[in-house]
Amino acid sequence: MTIPKTAAEAKQLVDKLWSYCHVLRHDGVSTIDYVDQLTLLLFLKMAQERAERKAFGGGKEIVPKHLSWQTLVDSDADELRHTYENILEQLGKKPDTALGLIYHGAESKIRNAATLKRLVVDLIDSVNWSGTGVDIKGDAYEALLEKGAEDIKSGAGQYFTPRSLIDVIVRCVKPRPDDTIVDPACGTGGFLLSAHDYIQREHGETLTKEEAQHLRNGGISGVELVHGTARLAQMNLLLHGIGEAGGKALIDVRDALARPPRADERASLVLANPPFGRKSGFTSIDEFGKVTREDVSYDRSDFWVTTSNKQLNFVQHIAKLLTVDGRAAVVVPDNVLFEGGAGETLRRKLLKECDVHTLLRLPTGIFYAGGVKANVLFFDAKRARPEKPWTDKLWVYDFRTGEHFTLRQNKLQAHHLDDFVRCYKPDDRHNRTETERFKAFTHDELVARDKANLDITWLRDPDLDDGENLQPPEVIAQEIVDDLQAALTEFASVAEALQLAKAEREGQVEDD
Repeated sequence: MTIPKTAAEAKQLVDKLWSYCHVLRHDGVSTIDYVDQLTLLLFLKMAQERAERKAFGGGKEIVPKHLSWQTLVDSDADELRHTYENILEQLGKKPDTALGLIYHGAESKIRNAATLKRLVVDLIDSVNWSGTGVDIKGDAYEALLEKGAEDIKSGAGQYFTPRSLIDVIVRCVKPRPDDTIVDPACGTGGFLLSAHDYIQREHGETLTKEEAQHLRNGGISGVELVHGTARLAQMNLLLHGIGEAGGKALIDVRDALARPPRADERASLVLANPPFGRKSGFTSIDEFGKVTREDVSYDRSDFWVTTSNKQLNFVQHIAKLLTVDGRAAVVVPDNVLFEGGAGETLRRKLLKECDVHTLLRLPTGIFYAGGVKANVLFFDAKRARPEKPWTDKLWVYDFRTGEHFTLRQNKLQAHHLDDFVRCYKPDDRHNRTETERFKAFTHDELVARDKANLDITWLRDPDLDDGENLQPPEVIAQEIVDDLQAALTEFASVAEALQLAKAEREGQVEDD
């Protein structure tokens, strides 16, 4: 197969930049830190290119000259570190702007001046990034993020949703130019970028000036708890031409669950893959090195149920974030579908007050977090209607049974989900037909199930049969490893909670 020129060029850029990551590891720079440092430096280079090229702003100065990329290039190795650290400090002074968000609190992790000089001159300055076009820069940058996600030890994988899955979800919900699109757990911004690309591809030639302005300055935005990840998301948006460097930051750094959405924060389309893990909370370390963790239950009057389960809280938050007739597609782990107590309350409320119309059951082996069993839940917000539930039928597509993917040898591709998109019928969702993998369940059938359990299966797994359908030993072994890793994570959380509870009891006794 012939690789398109743009894809080939993007791969060359990634290979060149990524090869240097291994060099920097000797200086103690981790994978995710390396991507972060590239983010900070790439923007300076591109800002200068745009200021110099008439096609990219007509000489408009984005970064002041005394803080520009050229000052780094002109600095010798002895003064380079000081120059770079000064640039980071000065550009980060207005964190409410896109530029300020990227550089606020940033610091150079590259301690060796000679190494920094090589990164600036040999790698980044040698490429005309603006000249390669937005698609090349976007592809290269996303590939870097994906490579970072592959490094499990770096923790980067928790921020990365496979682009193939994102694109399939976006094809189903069909973002429109007039949509206000929000991701309340945006990570590095994959959903936002895919939605923007879809609109440009499907509506680019007919976009009005007002629609283009809407999409560029506020129609697409996200919320992210971790500042370092928010920085990557904001840079990713700017690389794709979304927002202005000196304009308002389009990524809000905060806990999305902490308060109800304001009227001006409501969205007509929400796309999200909230972080995995059941408990909401935070960990702190005091001056003596003692680690403590506090679980958080959000006492929000707009929530249907109070719980410390952050996935349940995110589903509630997304439902409240939507405008009337707003659409949502959210990735949720299996426990959201079957967990009792607060989970049951949430599901019954969601089925009644929203149109929960589609559930895609995902296979294992597609996320960088091992052992994850996840689904995509599609639902629409509706006005209050106490006399009748809004969910008529939930259509379930089982893409898990008999499907096996790995992150390298058998990676999930968008075409693997073409049948799901055909069954979903994005252009005619109310005229669906059942297939072997696609079944409809009425509201009455759903609420009659024990705990309104939506973890529904009907296909027989061929792996359970004897004979030829048995999976290869390496696939079975990897699935066992993934399940064990997931179980160990759960046990570790329980052990940590028990230790903290014991410490709190002993502390109370001492205080008494």
